[in-house]
Amino acid sequence: MVLGGGEAEGTGCALAGRDAAMDAALGALYGGASGGASGGGGRRSAGERSAGLGGSAPKVARWLGDIRTYFASSVVQVMQRDAIERLGLSSLLLEPEMLEAVEPDVHLVGTLLSLNKALPDTTRETARAVVRKVVEQLEKKLAARTRATLTGALDRSARISRPRHHDIDWDRTIRANLKNYLPEYGTVVPERLIGYGRAAQSVKKEVILCIDQSGSMAASVVYASVFGAVLASMRSIATRLVVFDTAVVDLTDDLDDPVDVLFGTQLGGGTDINRALAYCQSRITRPADTVVVLISDLYEGGIRNEMLKRVAAMQAAGVQFVTLLALSDEGAPAYDREHAAALAALGTPAFACTPDLFPDVMAAAIEKRPLPVPEG
Repeated sequence: MVLGGGEAEGTGCALAGRDAAMDAALGALYGGASGGASGGGGRRSAGERSAGLGGSAPKVARWLGDIRTYFASSVVQVMQRDAIERLGLSSLLLEPEMLEAVEPDVHLVGTLLSLNKALPDTTRETARAVVRKVVEQLEKKLAARTRATLTGALDRSARISRPRHHDIDWDRTIRANLKNYLPEYGTVVPERLIGYGRAAQSVKKEVILCIDQSGSMAASVVYASVFGAVLASMRSIATRLVVFDTAVVDLTDDLDDPVDVLFGTQLGGGTDINRALAYCQSRITRPADTVVVLISDLYEGGIRNEMLKRVAAMQAAGVQFVTLLALSDEGAPAYDREHAAALAALGTPAFACTPDLFPDVMAAAIEKRPLPVPEG
């Protein structure tokens, strides 16, 4: 949005009322020269647009209130993100009154998680409330479809060749026996029956989410934690959630509350994918019924060849291995293309996945079908 109205804009228009207030809110963030978290700035010539939020918490709090008044929630989230990145306002999020003024979203949660260890006691509960609000919104949006999609996949993956009568999948049975059609009787002789097993009772898949918690993966960590909690709520799936940098932390015991999972992460630091995969591999008990999902930008600080050998060994044992460069709406971040190509050569394409696509990716992995890799 472009408003303007001062002499410097050259439009000859003057702004007043709401338009002037909107222009001031935009100018404080995008107006240029004197903005910044440190305040200050030089003198301006007449007609030069004023800008800047300074380092004052009250000033920023007022600005946050203004933008929520004048702009839609989606725009507010973008402006907040830009303010944090452009003006270095992260430290102000350590103050409870500031957190109460912001519009919660995935990116704000990522910023709070990066500040996790620095949060004072007076702010921690407010931060948890902000994170919980976002998590509950995501669960409400994603949980129902995820459960429905994966329940169907589990049912299909449980087909058996000697089903009871009420478990027969007649459509697939007829298609599989069309060669046995007897025209004189107008019927198909079902030489081979195909049916469903009792997924809730007899089929149990194991899913291991292995999540890179380096700083660039913040949004992916948030979404993966929410999906981990949804998967853990399904009786047919045994879910394990592991986060890593140069160390490995198993957060499976916290999966009943994704907020606890998120505050158990520590964004930033190095990366040792090989060590993380070694841990995951050691926890696999039923390879043929296991899906391992690695979510990472693949910048490996550990032993590259060992990492690739480990992936190949898991696949040879029957594990379905999925590599996601990101689990977010932003698309693929910068990533190690050499490692991505090496994994693709092993039959494991690495690609960015949106939250909406994730249930379909997991369903394909459970059914051992080709993954729905996005084009481009």
